[in-house]
Amino acid sequence: MPAISIKGMSMPQSPIRKLVPYAEDAKKRGTKVFHLNIGQPDIKTPRVALDAVKNNTLEVVAYSRSEGSEEYRTKIANYYSKNDISVNANNIIVTTGGSEALLFTFGSIMDTGDEVIIPEPFYANYNGFSIASGVKIVPVISKIEDNFALPPIDEFEKLITPKTKAILICNPGNPTGYLYSKEEIKKLAEIVKAHDLFLIADEVYREFAYDGAKHYSIMQEEGLEEYAIMIDSVSKRYSMCGARIGCIVSKNSAVIETALKFAQARLSPPTYAQIASEAALETPQSYFDDVISEYVARRNTLIEELQKIEGVKVAKPKGAFYCIAELPVNNADDFAQWLLEDFELNGETVMVAPAAGFYSTKGLGLNQIRIAYVLKKEDLISSVNILKEALKQYNA
Repeated sequence: MPAISIKGMSMPQSPIRKLVPYAEDAKKRGTKVFHLNIGQPDIKTPRVALDAVKNNTLEVVAYSRSEGSEEYRTKIANYYSKNDISVNANNIIVTTGGSEALLFTFGSIMDTGDEVIIPEPFYANYNGFSIASGVKIVPVISKIEDNFALPPIDEFEKLITPKTKAILICNPGNPTGYLYSKEEIKKLAEIVKAHDLFLIADEVYREFAYDGAKHYSIMQEEGLEEYAIMIDSVSKRYSMCGARIGCIVSKNSAVIETALKFAQARLSPPTYAQIASEAALETPQSYFDDVISEYVARRNTLIEELQKIEGVKVAKPKGAFYCIAELPVNNADDFAQWLLEDFELNGETVMVAPAAGFYSTKGLGLNQIRIAYVLKKEDLISSVNILKEALKQYNA
């Protein structure tokens, strides 16, 4: 029989999606499953975006430009200007989701065997993107005891080799919810300039900053123009995960010109999704005010309830809508599967994402889970109550 590639066999399963069959089986048995495993907001997509697709008069769904329509890119640049980020349409390439933006970025700046330093835990698909690109992730460990703050700069320094091409951060972070401060961004800026590296920032959760904190983009940092590559997406901002529209933003013309060649190879981003995403830029600030208020209330509810469970340690997120919780179990993968296969409380159970898949260092995160607080407060309270009872029975 023909053999599967080493690259294919090395591709990791998604820690977010690999338990789906067990959840489906639980539902078939009549068990209600609370989904804490995936960052799919229950917030409604802005009506202006939905109406733009519903009411459009296209008679031919044609290819768009490979870099995205000029009108849409100009409007994205205008959106950024409102966030103190000065770019123009030529600094932007529209992609099929933030995922494609990262793949194009990896392909544009790294060759097989090159290295990218990433604070871990990190978004699990970074592992898949690196394998698909032939790139090695070099992790620098952030700790739950420090609320997953940026590790000391000397920890980065120790890891830099001739193969290092970039540092990648997610800000605010998935899965930790950590929001990097302006001072931390400046420290990263210093190190990439000193070692001639790229600084890639996945900023898809920019709007989700809490407790009066303000998001500081790498694109706002002076002197970083040739080093900074920003990844963005409409998925979380407008609750449009299925639109699959993202973008690469950089003032480094060589990066944009190279990424455009990758964009041309896949022809163009989806037309209808660009129509919806362009319209979404008209979403009023009141929408975001309401969304942020709701997520702060959900975060507070979740953290308060988790802190009531003996043996559970939880980091308090400053942004996004995720948190990492450390459980009194040896193997969160086994526990998460057991929750779906063998446990229910009054006909209900929960689905969580085991956190080991958000690390690349073997053995880390084995007793941690990622929770997405994308459910209403009542459901979060029920979910944590189920989790509390489940831990009692599992450890018994």
